[in-house]
Amino acid sequence: MKFLAPIGLTLLLVGCGASPKTQFYTLDPVAPHQDQAARPMGVKVQVAAVHIPAALDRQEMVRESAPNKLDVSDQNRWGAPFGDMIRRVLTQDLTQRLGPAAVDLPEGPAPQADKIVIDILQFSSGPTGLVTFDGSCSLIRPGSAAAFANFHVHLSENGQPGDYGTDAAAMSRIIGQLADEIVAALHTAAKG
Repeated sequence: MKFLAPIGLTLLLVGCGASPKTQFYTLDPVAPHQDQAARPMGVKVQVAAVHIPAALDRQEMVRESAPNKLDVSDQNRWGAPFGDMIRRVLTQDLTQRLGPAAVDLPEGPAPQADKIVIDILQFSSGPTGLVTFDGSCSLIRPGSAAAFANFHVHLSENGQPGDYGTDAAAMSRIIGQLADEIVAALHTAAKG
């Protein structure tokens, strides 16, 4: 009996141990460079859809730890669905670059807006901390099924291995760069 008391007390203390606190992260808009701020074009746009791979479509943050291996973190999570956050932040970034009158909200009615569709193949950090975005962007006129512009996007930003907050900040910067590329494509299409 004397032998069982210390074991029982040890098991009770181990059972009461606290697990690591869950951290929640979000993506934030990134201000454009001064020469890119609010260049009105006379068009309206709407981020109609952001398609992300099923492996990333989760609340837990995902990293590539080695070739063919993903780490899914239970303690580091997105504060909202990942695709919805990308869509919201891209809308905010475009608003800063084109002006509020040129960008319709993602869920709002926008019958006269050019639609922006983002297809993401990869958007995560790797073992070295490098955050990589690989995908495509399609720009579609109202009432059309075909894109008037479709381009591949490959962007990367340095993060820090093991730092999920740095990953989220790098992803925010990448979405800002994506907004810059969309604005450039819109300007090219408006000239042609």
